[in-house]
Amino acid sequence: MQTRVTRLLGIRYPIIQGGMQWVGRAELASAVSNAGGLGILTALTQPTPEALGAEIRRCREMTSQPFGVNLTMLPATNPPPYERYLDVAIEGGVRVLETAGNVPEAFFAKAKAAGMIVLHKCTAVRHALAAERRGVDAISIDSFECAGHPGEDDIGAMVLIPAAARKVKIPLIASGGIGNGRGMAAALALGAEGVNMGTRFCATVEAPIHDNIKQLLVSRTERETNLIFRPFRNTARCVKNAVSDEVVTIERRAGAQFSDVQPLVSGQRGRASLESGDVDGGLVWGGQIIGLIDDVPTCAELIQRMVTECQAQLQRGLAAFVH
Repeated sequence: MQTRVTRLLGIRYPIIQGGMQWVGRAELASAVSNAGGLGILTALTQPTPEALGAEIRRCREMTSQPFGVNLTMLPATNPPPYERYLDVAIEGGVRVLETAGNVPEAFFAKAKAAGMIVLHKCTAVRHALAAERRGVDAISIDSFECAGHPGEDDIGAMVLIPAAARKVKIPLIASGGIGNGRGMAAALALGAEGVNMGTRFCATVEAPIHDNIKQLLVSRTERETNLIFRPFRNTARCVKNAVSDEVVTIERRAGAQFSDVQPLVSGQRGRASLESGDVDGGLVWGGQIIGLIDDVPTCAELIQRMVTECQAQLQRGLAAFVH
């Protein structure tokens, strides 16, 4: 499968594993890259820039194929040393940088000057156009179905992907609500040239999280996610469990403040849940695609199945118009 995305990134299939906090480690990234997609290490999963450097070296020992690093920049009282993380990725010879959040133009310029390919993830066409003007190489457009932060516009993939495709001139990657070949075929038909998946890659053999969490994703339906942080205009989607239910209940109270839910949503609590398998111990991030996940394959099995199903679906669609 050749598109501008595969040619840009030097990969066999236009399938990208999105950067995910606590999940985007060498085991998963290398498995995706070895299977023909693009694996992504999540920079801020590592406690220090130096630890990211070690993880890059570890990933390179596990794959000879291209992989990238994600750097997500969100508002923080005590922000991490973003530029040092970028420097380490550059020093480590990483060719692909996936960015998200409010990334300064100087960061894009620095990455490009170092020869990196920059993929910027955003949730609105206006943000995609702004990133394109800043010189990024491809846009990952993230629709309302996604895990994590879908923005505040609530636009689903059927509208957001073609809306972006008709405005953005650089390669477009569809993100949010994609986890099988049918979704991939739909994304391509809507104007994307590749797909980015997070939640679906969490339910794979190589994902470095507890099997209880993987089975949670398998067992849930498309109706079993929660939107949290809506009152604070920082909407986030996660899997429905005791913790996210409690967060929603608190947020519905008049005058609720972020401080009221902060102890429930701490990143360390979520990390402990992923590692221990306590499905109600912390937030478990997941998109509506959980309703279409019913097994835990290897990354290679998943990607090959997706490609085969996508090709069959596209051929079936074309055949309907042949008389």
